[in-house]
Amino acid sequence: MEKEGNKSYLFSIVLVAVLGGLLFGYDTAVISGAEKGLQAFFMKMGNVYTDTLHGFTCSSALIGCIIGSGISGWLSTNFGRKKSLIIAGCLFFISALGSMRPESFIFTKGEASMSLLIVFNIYRVIGGVGVGLASAICPMYIGEIAPSNIRGMLVSWNQFAIIFGQLVVYFVNFLILGDHTNPVIESIGYGINQVAPGSDPWTIETGWRYMFGSEALPAGLFTLLICFVPETPRYLAMIGQDQKAETVLARINGSAKAKEILSEIKNTVAEKKEKLLTYGWMCIFVGIMLSVFQQAVGINAVLYYAPRIYADMGMEDPMMVTVFNGIVNISFTLVAVFTVEKLGRKPLLITGSLGMALGAFGVAVTFGNPSLELLCMASIMVYSASFMFSWGPICWVLIAEVFPNTIRGAAVAIAVAFQWIFNWIVSTSFVPLFNIELTPGDGFGHWFTYGLYGVICVIAAVFVWKMVPETKGKTLEDMTKLWKEHK
Repeated sequence: MEKEGNKSYLFSIVLVAVLGGLLFGYDTAVISGAEKGLQAFFMKMGNVYTDTLHGFTCSSALIGCIIGSGISGWLSTNFGRKKSLIIAGCLFFISALGSMRPESFIFTKGEASMSLLIVFNIYRVIGGVGVGLASAICPMYIGEIAPSNIRGMLVSWNQFAIIFGQLVVYFVNFLILGDHTNPVIESIGYGINQVAPGSDPWTIETGWRYMFGSEALPAGLFTLLICFVPETPRYLAMIGQDQKAETVLARINGSAKAKEILSEIKNTVAEKKEKLLTYGWMCIFVGIMLSVFQQAVGINAVLYYAPRIYADMGMEDPMMVTVFNGIVNISFTLVAVFTVEKLGRKPLLITGSLGMALGAFGVAVTFGNPSLELLCMASIMVYSASFMFSWGPICWVLIAEVFPNTIRGAAVAIAVAFQWIFNWIVSTSFVPLFNIELTPGDGFGHWFTYGLYGVICVIAAVFVWKMVPETKGKTLEDMTKLWKEHK
């Protein structure tokens, strides 16, 4: 065993694990560049492909996310964290190739039909299951591997990878589009549209395929590399493989510290299985509400529909502005990475909530006013940046930390499932809310939607202040003591 911990070994493990976060971001954001070409392709079926059906197609991956996060606890508890991530990687790879060529060997390429649409959505759901698994298990894996003094920083890198994955796919979509242009979709009423004459046929037939297929490369790399990382020592201890657990702990923390940590772990996993409410309902409630607020503040409505929002604002090149927004997002995620262990979890969440509220109220007041276009864009940036140093990474840190060892797998699965359920609610409700008009052209939906998000941000700040425990500097085993005392 090693006398001193090997930091390069620890960071190499975390680097592989955060590739799962990158795929999470890549898969959820790829639709932003592909959705117009995809819509125009399936509109070849005729008026049957309505706005409602397109909205479902754009968000169908979220169904898989709910399924994946829901089964993540069962998979990670029965098969381990590592094997569950290998399964996630395989699902990402299958989804990427299947979404690129949903015809496979069954349908004629280029002929849109309802059967082909169903197959396409199945492939997107498969990718969503991978996202759901990765979203729950990647931060759990990092949290169970990392030493307590840098755990928050290392788990925060997972959120950095998510945002980096979104930025990468924005840029990849931009490069794939190249000199081509997205088709212009014209409404003819009752949720039915038509492709404007002169729209680029390449983006309708081919462009969206390359965008979905581009995910196969990082998915294949992740699946291969995850085979070479160890299982987490806490899971190994839970299944009675103490020697393997101590070996992993020694490589990360040093041999003397490894024995001490293993002893603490054994004290909290004396019983492999405990009932979910063993530590009281408040423990589960806090985890669920952290997930609910992370989505209810409305951030994914901005991320998923960014190009359309900027186009509605009159921006000449909405894809380029979206890429710039991605750079801002990734920069502010780094703020959390390098301050979470100094400032703590709660101060960042409260500050971010108030910053998001300011940005959301700013958008509500300025959207649709041509003379305030730049102020509106700045408000969106403030809103987005505030999320990136707070609810984006810190929610994942807390979900990975806050539950006791013996119920972590099941509790994380429940919390993350709620996250994806509310992601779906926010994503599918955004466009209908945004387009509400009490009188023609009054823009009521614009200020109402962002005003609603602003109010939720304020409520989120109060929730964190009153109910969320600070976990900075505490071991995962300390969570058992905390919730036993709170029960």
